[in-house]
Amino acid sequence: MLTRVDPRGLGGGRRNVGITFAMRARVCTTATARIKGDRSIRAVGRRDTKVMAATGGKKKLWGGRFSGETDPLMEKFNDSLHVDRRMAQEDCEGSMAYAKALAKANVIADSEADTLVEGLKQVAEEWAQGQFQVVSGDEDIHTANERRLSEIVGAVGGKLHTGRSRNDQVATDTRLWLYRQLLRTRECLQELIRIAADRAEREVDVVMPGFTHLQPAQTVRWSHWLLSHAAAWQRDDERLRDLLPRVARLPLGSGALAGNPFKVDRQFLAEELGFIGGVCPNSMDAVSDRDFVIETLFWGTMTSTHISRWAEDLIIYSSGQFGMVQCSDAYSTGSSLMPQKKNPDALELLRGKAGRCLGQLTGMIAVMKGTPTTYNKDFQEDKQALFDVVDTLLDCLQIASGCLATLKINPEKMRSGLSADMLATDLAEYLVRKGVPFRETHHMAGAAVKLAEDKSCQLSDLTVEDLKPICSLFEEDVSEVWSFDASAERRDTEGGTSSRSVLEQVQKLRTYLDNNCAN
Repeated sequence: MLTRVDPRGLGGGRRNVGITFAMRARVCTTATARIKGDRSIRAVGRRDTKVMAATGGKKKLWGGRFSGETDPLMEKFNDSLHVDRRMAQEDCEGSMAYAKALAKANVIADSEADTLVEGLKQVAEEWAQGQFQVVSGDEDIHTANERRLSEIVGAVGGKLHTGRSRNDQVATDTRLWLYRQLLRTRECLQELIRIAADRAEREVDVVMPGFTHLQPAQTVRWSHWLLSHAAAWQRDDERLRDLLPRVARLPLGSGALAGNPFKVDRQFLAEELGFIGGVCPNSMDAVSDRDFVIETLFWGTMTSTHISRWAEDLIIYSSGQFGMVQCSDAYSTGSSLMPQKKNPDALELLRGKAGRCLGQLTGMIAVMKGTPTTYNKDFQEDKQALFDVVDTLLDCLQIASGCLATLKINPEKMRSGLSADMLATDLAEYLVRKGVPFRETHHMAGAAVKLAEDKSCQLSDLTVEDLKPICSLFEEDVSEVWSFDASAERRDTEGGTSSRSVLEQVQKLRTYLDNNCAN
């Protein structure tokens, strides 16, 4: 028996790998025999047949054409039940609808359809109760469910797959599962938007520094900052709303690629399963299309990127140098070494998840780009990426909502972060209102900033006498420029940072949510 050092062990432990090497040896021996034309390859085939006979064989949905046993490693490599079992309910529901469609097309009797439906309900219940027993040969959710159905209802179970392929079956299951998950995800996204709108209304009087290039720029309202992220989340919701009908488009009835030979009513199937987008218009495209997966991965990447940028802002604002916000204990952790630390781990994890989603999107596009029409087994890789991104987004949206709902703000720290030089633009606009072209006032305000630096004072400490040499139009009323609240209020256009404008934005968001409710 061969052994080798396990590189995962720090203590130089060794593990038995005889089975692995034996399997490889068998594969290599078989391959060598094939290359040389050795008669021993036929012996391998006879040996495989004897093994199948001894074990009773594994009845597969596709096994009739094959006489040899599948290599055990290939069994594992090919199996997907450990992943697609998440779609057990959808697979049963799709099969129930298909049984009814077969009866409607007079392919099976109504009584047979009823038997199949009742059997499938039992299968679904076994999955729901955690009682479904997986057996050897259950390579995917479709095989497992059909095998169990036949055990329950007998030979009539073999009629269910008439005219249907796993190609259109898996596409149907995936779309049905995804549509339902996206509806739930959209509810969570809209809850996050709602929390932002509610806080923006309550805290509309709080002003803070606005930043460009992470440098203090102009006075804005805390509520305005909140709504800037809510606006991005609203676009995410709009994208998701537009995506849903494309996800909920029925491929069932397309067969392997050429269509269904028994004239099943695909419109009936779409209505039965709640596919709001109707039916896929071309059977070859229906089994080949994974756009809906890639679009979902893009949507997840874009949404998580928006959450990541929001989280990054709050990570900065919560740092000791800023101190403008504080995460609640529920969404923070400490240090194993430094007792004083309170780390914004929830926000950092939200930031990190965006990279994970991007990786899944990139990987899936790479999988698809070289596949020929129509179905290819490469597509089996879609579900791990899809499930991961959907799960990640569901978690991220709920964590983000919790963080935002419990976040504490420090209005005094926010105001103390404002400085008079942030009113330089207001100073230029003061002269604009007196008739001076903005390009000239921009230079004049810059000269005032330079003068304050030379005098080692704040811009607001400059007197009218200091400013007159720069422009004779400066008067005593220039003192009105040095109000941070007034600066925010002057930005009173639609979408601006005045209190009126911010409250208008809140109302627009609420109207949008009312008109586009995910429930």
